[in-house]
Amino acid sequence: MATLRRLREVPRHLLVCEKSNFGHDKSRHRHLVETHYYNYRVSFLIPECGILSKELKDLVMGFGPYYFVKGLPLYELITHEFINTFVKKGSCYALTYNTNIDEDNTVALLPNGKLILSLDKDTYEETGLQGRPSQYSGRKTMRFSAEGSTMMSYFSGYGIQEHQPKIALSTTPDLRCPVLRSGLLGGEPEAACSAHELFDWLGAVFSHADLNNEPYNFVSTYCCPQPSSVVAQASLCSVTGFLLPERICVLLEQLCRYFDEPKLAPWVTLSVQGFADSPVSWRESEHGFQKGGEHLYNFVIFNNRDYWLQMAVGADDDCPP
Repeated sequence: MATLRRLREVPRHLLVCEKSNFGHDKSRHRHLVETHYYNYRVSFLIPECGILSKELKDLVMGFGPYYFVKGLPLYELITHEFINTFVKKGSCYALTYNTNIDEDNTVALLPNGKLILSLDKDTYEETGLQGRPSQYSGRKTMRFSAEGSTMMSYFSGYGIQEHQPKIALSTTPDLRCPVLRSGLLGGEPEAACSAHELFDWLGAVFSHADLNNEPYNFVSTYCCPQPSSVVAQASLCSVTGFLLPERICVLLEQLCRYFDEPKLAPWVTLSVQGFADSPVSWRESEHGFQKGGEHLYNFVIFNNRDYWLQMAVGADDDCPP
């Protein structure tokens, strides 16, 4: 009975789906990518593709380093020197490391110069860079990511480490994929799968789960939704680190241009996961962990430049924008 009660207490999750076209004047795709600040992993899947193009490989390799600074006094984030060196130039992001968002003090620096302070599980505060000194008296291990960064020399007096994103590239033969139609977001029986069904399927593919629905498989009995078709091969690439939204925008644009020349694939996907311990999801929308901590989005890019956008959050987060 106790197990049943815990299952009933599983928190609700929100999945928002919409469709548009990259050529529409009111398309929100760029804005939503640019305002999802704290990105942990980006993955893309290309059916009927065995080898990535040089352009895509170069973009994957060009995400650039990120940095860990140990024992950093938080007042360093509000000094005039730091503001002039990094914040005023834009594209500077910082986030505390190894903190539990619902239990520990968490700090995040947004590219617009705002500091987000999650002081405990009940306190959430936005402040400018001229906050009260007492708020910044502690020391934290901070993650930084910035364009054209000089972090190594600036924080040379602290324990700073440079890290490169981890890249995983694989080719899956004979992958069974859902049949999708850009105009049928909700799917249609025997004609096309829905956006929700695709979202579940992508989670299984990115987790490298078996999709055979074998009765002896005690890990997963999930299988591809119907209708489906088998592609000869599919390329899956994932980049993990502290990834700038500006770089993700460039990758999205390159995937849009994938169909400039005729391709066998009817669609490709781009999925982005945020840090579970980030105090915000999109813009300054408060984010909590509770029992999940997820905040992520996924683009399905069709060969006619239509796209589906799926945004997901969990626990007590507000609805995605």
